[in-house]
Amino acid sequence: MKVLFIGGTGNISTAVSCLALERGIELWHLNRGLSGTRLKGVSTLECDINDEAAAASVLAGHTWDAVVNWIAFTPAEIERDLRLFGTSTDQYVFISSASAYQTPPSHPIITESTPLSNPMWDYSRNKIACEQRLARAGRESGFPFTIVRPSHTYSTVIPIAIGGWTEYTAIDRMKRGLPVVVHGDGSSLWVLTHAEDFAKGIVGLLGHPDSIGEAYHITSDEVLTWNQIYQHIATALEVEAKLVHVTSDKICRYDNSYIGSLLGDKSASVMFDNSKIKVLIPDFQCSIPFAEGIKTTLDWFAADPARQVISTESNRMMEQLIQAELA
Repeated sequence: MKVLFIGGTGNISTAVSCLALERGIELWHLNRGLSGTRLKGVSTLECDINDEAAAASVLAGHTWDAVVNWIAFTPAEIERDLRLFGTSTDQYVFISSASAYQTPPSHPIITESTPLSNPMWDYSRNKIACEQRLARAGRESGFPFTIVRPSHTYSTVIPIAIGGWTEYTAIDRMKRGLPVVVHGDGSSLWVLTHAEDFAKGIVGLLGHPDSIGEAYHITSDEVLTWNQIYQHIATALEVEAKLVHVTSDKICRYDNSYIGSLLGDKSASVMFDNSKIKVLIPDFQCSIPFAEGIKTTLDWFAADPARQVISTESNRMMEQLIQAELA
């Protein structure tokens, strides 16, 4: 099976690339070659996908059993991909987002039939619009799309809301015995999925005829409170967790850029029913609990000081929020 990943060396897609290679897939990457990450066994087309003429040139003559776009975020990018791959692939996999589901949710258990609606986050609304455009292409021309909605998936990122993700700020504070901000009271429920577990689901979808025209979320079945998430991080660091709880509303008033990622995502309790992916791929099972997965993530950051990015602004924000909360 010949598969193209647009992207392929990111937080999620690196693990998927590795599993695809392990399973004997002929894997190609199309990217700009800027990450410095080259996986042995992958053939690379070096190009900026946003330069459509250049992309059309490097893609000329290729046909694909599946194309996965890891870095499409707007309907305009979907239009471009429909032009580039409309007649050259048997399957086009769009990486959407579980944040596209109804927010706030009317029911805490999410299925693929949960409505798509997120008034809080442009990112999510654009993903919804992308899905709608693909559905129209499927109806009008038979374009063979599959939609995948990851939730909070981690490998080389710190999966917390304040001072994390590509930052090391919150981790540095915990290591130095300083308190960190947790949104809400820490009791809301959340699901974190390791990229290696996610990979098992999406690789199983590649080339699967029954997945055409369908949408799937691929998440862990492990459900944790945010307090438990921070406690697991502290345990992995062998430090005491000093948590200061601040409402999401207060955080967003301090910095309104958090409205989408908090009020439009992480402030609500969610759980995912993964029955649909398990019916299609019976052996799909997430096996990496967060308590173990976060250790490998922290080891990855520890291996290179250049990865340990500490934000002065995030530190200032946490200090001010903590002082106001404890005053």
